[in-house]
Amino acid sequence: MAARPYWRGQIRLALVSIPVEIYSATKSGATIAFHQIYEPTGQRIKYEKVAPGVGPVDVDKIVKGFEYEKGEYVLLDEKEIEGVKLESKKTLELTQFVDSHDIDPIYFEKPYYVVPADDLAEEAFIVLREALRRTRKIGLGQLAMRGREYVVSIKACGRGMVMETLRYADEVNKAASYFRDIGDGKPDDDLLDLAQTLIDKKTGKFDASEFHDRYVDALKD
Repeated sequence: MAARPYWRGQIRLALVSIPVEIYSATKSGATIAFHQIYEPTGQRIKYEKVAPGVGPVDVDKIVKGFEYEKGEYVLLDEKEIEGVKLESKKTLELTQFVDSHDIDPIYFEKPYYVVPADDLAEEAFIVLREALRRTRKIGLGQLAMRGREYVVSIKACGRGMVMETLRYADEVNKAASYFRDIGDGKPDDDLLDLAQTLIDKKTGKFDASEFHDRYVDALKD
């Protein structure tokens, strides 16, 4: 069965629009999940929804709440939440281009493969791909998908392109608050030369298939 596109739409650059489809580039099938089981009967444990001082509650009377201070909540129903969700846009407009090394890797979140939607879109798709490759740039824009808005990047990847969602600035902890206690002393030159020699000796091309999750492999065995 062919994979279903995560999103269909068009990439717009000035007056040019390129119909594309995007597909998730990653999968989580390698992980193993455990369930809690009541050993005497072999049945799976279920959880009741309870309120302190009340006990089990009616699921139909549960609403969502935002805690604006300790123990104080603003209650919201589904219609209110749905009312502020953004409609999925069918256009990703590239509004800025940056050097590939200008974005700290910590901002990249989830990758998607981008392919032309049909044969008619292929020529313009290839032009954009090769322009990004030649200039070594990444295209940036914002895209509304499934109720929320994402900052996304577009870059060349093989015969296609990769779109990656980026974290917003307030979603990333500032590194300085963690690194400030590390001293700024200069390393010993001999030790630095030794470390560089070891790095050079073990330098090679990255091949993801050479790495395995030994914990998951052991669980499967």
